[in-house]
Amino acid sequence: MERRNVGILGATGMVGQRFIQLLENHPWFNITWLAASDRSAGKTYAEACAWRLDTPLPERIAGMVLQPNTPAAAGPDLPRIVFSSVDAPIARELEPLFAAAGCAVISNSSAFRMGADVPLVVPEVNHGHLAMIEQQTTRSGTKASGGYIVTNPNCSAIGLVLPLAPLEARFGIEKLFVSTMQAVSGAGYPGVASLDILGNVIPYIKNEEEKLQEEVAKLLGSATISGFQPAPVTVSAHCNRVAVLEGHTECVSIKLRKPATQEQILGAWREFQPLQGKGLNGLHLPSAPLFPVEYAPEDTRPQPRLDLMRGNGMTTTVGRLRPCNLFDWKFTLFSHNTIRGAAGAAVLNAEILAVMGKFDFRDFPPVASGASSAELISA
Repeated sequence: MERRNVGILGATGMVGQRFIQLLENHPWFNITWLAASDRSAGKTYAEACAWRLDTPLPERIAGMVLQPNTPAAAGPDLPRIVFSSVDAPIARELEPLFAAAGCAVISNSSAFRMGADVPLVVPEVNHGHLAMIEQQTTRSGTKASGGYIVTNPNCSAIGLVLPLAPLEARFGIEKLFVSTMQAVSGAGYPGVASLDILGNVIPYIKNEEEKLQEEVAKLLGSATISGFQPAPVTVSAHCNRVAVLEGHTECVSIKLRKPATQEQILGAWREFQPLQGKGLNGLHLPSAPLFPVEYAPEDTRPQPRLDLMRGNGMTTTVGRLRPCNLFDWKFTLFSHNTIRGAAGAAVLNAEILAVMGKFDFRDFPPVASGASSAELISA
């Protein structure tokens, strides 16, 4: 795979730092451009950023000068692939500008997740939805720039939808109840005040329940030339902030459309390897775990301390599958919220776009009327 230059928008924040950590030694991508707010532009990264991760700040990155966060300011140095980790209000303003400037914007922001022509993607679940980028005005038409926006879901939705996808495919899901216990790192830095969270649980995270309920239906739904069709699944979510540093735990109850035994459900999770070669020219995506869902049979698993880095932080760990008196089955899952739930998810989206040829900006096909998502991808 050709190594491509990339930029990071919102590079000094917590997710921006994760992008740097995951991309610095990436075999397909090379960081050449970092952007931040006006108060940081013009400073070196080391001067502007308080590095908070457990690996050292790369020396090369430390000396890079932060640029203004507009494509016009970058001029010819603007890379054609931009990872975005800015807050939603800023993303609504800036991300369309970068797409109009000809960039593939790989966004972690919630700003455009539910857009009518914006793919919301977890590659193991619905990479077929990426065909919808051809519908975006910056991508289609004789005067289009070739740029586009692709988003990854909310951190809790990503961890949840991975074990749901094989169940939806085999049995169908009618109803879903989920209660989350979300780490403080999901609130960014400095996040939740210590006097509020230590020894406490906060049973409210602004807009989180709405995001989880909407995004799961879009992720499990279909995409055709006419738009996205959400899956007919009813989702009820409770979202809580807990005193855990990294990783989201979720307790789930599901009602299936077709009966399934415990062994059939475990088999669906065990056999779930949708990115292993099929339709992808046999290329292994560097950030993709071999098993995106792993079952931990111990009664006390999953746990943040024990399962945080399973699959290099990209695997959802599931445990405690058992009958549910209210619905059919219930289980507990755990996922890394700032790797699989944020920066790692966006990097994986970029990898699947690279394999699909969506970074070849010199030639992009028009959308044929009536074409399905699968037809667009095979083309």
